[in-house]
Amino acid sequence: MVVYFRERESVLAMTKEERRRRRRATLKYRTAHATRERMRVEAFNVAFAQLRKLLPTLPPDKKLSKIEILRLAICYIAYLNHVLDV
Repeated sequence: MVVYFRERESVLAMTKEERRRRRRATLKYRTAHATRERMRVEAFNVAFAQLRKLLPTLPPDKKLSKIEILRLAICYIAYLNHVLDV
């Protein structure tokens, strides 16, 4: 009982930042965070794959980096705007 009280007292004496760090150090928190991050990255990659399918390239199956996909998308949008303006 005394040990629990001291531990609780020390937790209450911690700053908000110290309590946040302690909570983030738990295995349960880290596992949940890793799962969320994996899902976020997967959604990000799916979005890039969908964008990639819409862009014309030669050869069509050429592997492009994410920055190349973005740059190509910018150029393609500018080209389509030019075609509509003419």
